[in-house]
Amino acid sequence: MTLMLSSCMTTGMGTTSTTGSTGNVWGDVLGSVLGNVLFGGSLFDQSGILGSWNYNAPGVAFTTEQTLTRAGGTTTINNMSSSLASNYNTIGINRSNTSFSFLDANKFSAKVNGIPFSGTYTYNSQNGEIVLNTATESIKGNVTRTANGMGLMFDSKQMTNLLQKEGKVSNTTAVQAVSKLAKSADGARVGFELTK
Repeated sequence: MTLMLSSCMTTGMGTTSTTGSTGNVWGDVLGSVLGNVLFGGSLFDQSGILGSWNYNAPGVAFTTEQTLTRAGGTTTINNMSSSLASNYNTIGINRSNTSFSFLDANKFSAKVNGIPFSGTYTYNSQNGEIVLNTATESIKGNVTRTANGMGLMFDSKQMTNLLQKEGKVSNTTAVQAVSKLAKSADGARVGFELTK
């Protein structure tokens, strides 16, 4: 319960609102908690991920509630989100240059840091695992439902590949900082909160 209540203050991924009816607030709090957990959180079915999604905020999640709790709960999420926001700002990632579109027939198109790439994807609605297959590589990640939309999360290696190989990010210091965040706690994943 403490974890759920403290989630009201979460910034970045799973940001909640304290306005509106009581039912909406509790729904947002629950969405925030589940949005920060990949396995056992709230997932999309295959049709739920379809459409165009734009970068909204840094995304941080943990593989399970246990790994989130061991890492320090929402305090850790807040600190990691703040650090990610700073590094994304350094890289230049923003709403106008970072987006993902998931289409019928398992095709996708995306932009990271303004650099377009595309390919096919596979999505497992049972556990939220997604694989983006580009012309040069396969990038494995996780999708989770957040209070504001969708979280697209990656481990350290996959996030580095996404930024450097697909996004052509040349600022290696910022990329290394993002990668280090993903390694900073057991079960941590970083990425993007996306909204339609």
